[in-house]
Amino acid sequence: MQVLVLPLQRIEHLSLKCMRKSWHQHWIEKARHNSEMCTCASGRKVGAIIVTPDNRTLSDGFNGVPVGYPHPTVCPRVEKGIPSGHCLDMCPCAHAESNAIDNAARSGVSVKGSYLYCTTKPCVFCMARIANSGITKVFYEIEYSHGLSEDIARHANIELINLNGIVSE
Repeated sequence: MQVLVLPLQRIEHLSLKCMRKSWHQHWIEKARHNSEMCTCASGRKVGAIIVTPDNRTLSDGFNGVPVGYPHPTVCPRVEKGIPSGHCLDMCPCAHAESNAIDNAARSGVSVKGSYLYCTTKPCVFCMARIANSGITKVFYEIEYSHGLSEDIARHANIELINLNGIVSE
């Protein structure tokens, strides 16, 4: 009788495989992790990651100021009591989705046909960039409702999938 002896690390790998998280869980956790790098003075933390349909990372981003721009210490919109999503032209920060697309372009990486995972549903400006870049699916957790954003997605055949309740913390 032959006895099969596996190294301990192999046995651990086999037992961990049974508990493996879903790809949706994995990618949204990466987006959450990216959000921790934000430089937004209002405290709003948004993270994004762009992946291929076969689950390979292409690019990522978080909301923050452009390269070389000083990190703000106060948010002019918050100081004036302007609600989130309004008067975006008062803020130098770029959104996480936009930064993820820009980071891919900066490295010469095409995102056409890819998927975007984001902690928050994209605004109208980001949705336009998502459509123009060829991203086909957007997965998000937090609603950020804007009719025009959803309209752009519909016309560009971008599937919007809310992961809230599908994946857990």
